[in-house]
Amino acid sequence: MGAWSDQLIVAPILVPLAASGLLLLLEERQKTAKRVISAVATLLLVLISFLLFQGVVTAGMDGAPVTRTYLVGDWPAPFGIVLVVDWLSVLMLTLTGILGFTSFLYATARWDAAGPRFHALFLLQLAGLNGAFLTGDLFNLFVFFEVLLAASYGLMLHGSGEARVKAGLHYVSINVATSLLFLIGASLIYGAAGTLNMADLATRIPAIPRSDLALFQAGMGILGIAFLVKAGMWPLGFWLPSTYSAATPPAAALFAILSKVGIYAVLRVYLLLFGTTDSPMPNFGGEWLLYGGMATIAFGTIGLLAARTLSRLAGFSIIISSGTLLAALGSGEGAVLGAVLFYLVSSTLALSAFYLLVELVERQETGLVPSAVAEPVFDDEYVGTQSAIDDGEVGIVIPATVAILGGGFAFCALLLAGLPPLSGFIAKFAIIDGLLGLDERIAASTWTLIALIILSGLATLIATTRAGIDLIWAPSDKPQPVLRIAEAAPVGLLLAICLALMIFAGPVMNYMERTGRSLEDREGYIRSVAGAARAHPPAGQP
Repeated sequence: MGAWSDQLIVAPILVPLAASGLLLLLEERQKTAKRVISAVATLLLVLISFLLFQGVVTAGMDGAPVTRTYLVGDWPAPFGIVLVVDWLSVLMLTLTGILGFTSFLYATARWDAAGPRFHALFLLQLAGLNGAFLTGDLFNLFVFFEVLLAASYGLMLHGSGEARVKAGLHYVSINVATSLLFLIGASLIYGAAGTLNMADLATRIPAIPRSDLALFQAGMGILGIAFLVKAGMWPLGFWLPSTYSAATPPAAALFAILSKVGIYAVLRVYLLLFGTTDSPMPNFGGEWLLYGGMATIAFGTIGLLAARTLSRLAGFSIIISSGTLLAALGSGEGAVLGAVLFYLVSSTLALSAFYLLVELVERQETGLVPSAVAEPVFDDEYVGTQSAIDDGEVGIVIPATVAILGGGFAFCALLLAGLPPLSGFIAKFAIIDGLLGLDERIAASTWTLIALIILSGLATLIATTRAGIDLIWAPSDKPQPVLRIAEAAPVGLLLAICLALMIFAGPVMNYMERTGRSLEDREGYIRSVAGAARAHPPAGQP
């Protein structure tokens, strides 16, 4: 990556922040102007993430250093704020940009008008997400966590209603407590190690006095709890299904990546500090990830079978996704990291599409047409031809809306269940293959995890099939609701990307495996940040 892309590293944070501030200057009745500003900002984020992605891939092909840093205010690490771009961060930035654009597009159908300041909060959350994926130190990870959480509080309550207010109060209370744990953990780590810069921390762990080692481990344990609450690990993630089910569809679709922020933090911090055999404290907390992840899969599977609404079904699917990722990481991350990242991307895209479909399917069931929706794009037109009817063919004529919703719902169900040949199956198969290749003698915990992955997929297929039959495919005399292009297009785009993951599974898996190897390259990450510090000595020093 050249000098231009080094400056581009800070753009995913500055663009949504600047756009959010500009939106706050506009009055609520200026809806068109707000939509235009938000559209430009979200499209710019997609473009910037793809440019950074291309820069990383090109540098990797040329053999140049891939991990690049941006020193905010030109203060050297570890004294100042450092932003780091590498294989993992650009992957998460690209995923965030895609979800941000599709959620925004869906919101323009009517949901951005359901309450004040939607676009400002939406862009502020994107800024917090991008900052969390770029930051190179724990304190600023806390800061960006707070930014995205503050925005998510407003998005959680957007649209008002008793259910949203009740769920929102629970959500705010839990996350305020989690933020306190994060701050306490970071304080203990700083007290023991004297730094919160991740690269600097990795080098200082061996020098921590034995008398302070318990303090450091306690700080990391408390910080881990904060990460796992966000990731939705059982029993810390009990709040997630009911909370996300109360959010508006575009907010819930973006929330699908919030649990992955916790997974990202575990990936980044755990692997950098403890995840390799040459680290000072190898596999610290690995068993907690393994057994906690398996318990999370079991909890999500039971909840999935018991769910009676699509929104709760989607919430428990997020729980299963998080549990699978955490358990796979705890089981022996070196062999499965690439598959874990493939599954992270595939499941997040599918879950976001599923949340967008939930409201459309429920509207199909109730037959209620929202007053904010204008003329239909798809109405009572039928899939079929009059000639077929005239020729005496017997069958049920399927309305276009039902065909679109049914097809999208079935695609999401197959993705989440992990049936072949879709990307969900490829990801789960790769995880199981990696687990079986860990040791010559496979542990009982590994067989248990494999069984849970398979059973959770079967439970997902059963639950989604039952819901589809009840809500979509059963004959109904209810009038078909309207379906706008702004509602159908985002779902189609997300599912098309999942289809592309299947078609180009080979190159995608190669990238994921390369990303996994970069996460295990502790020394490479440390050298990159330390090199930036040497290139920019503190003011007054030669």
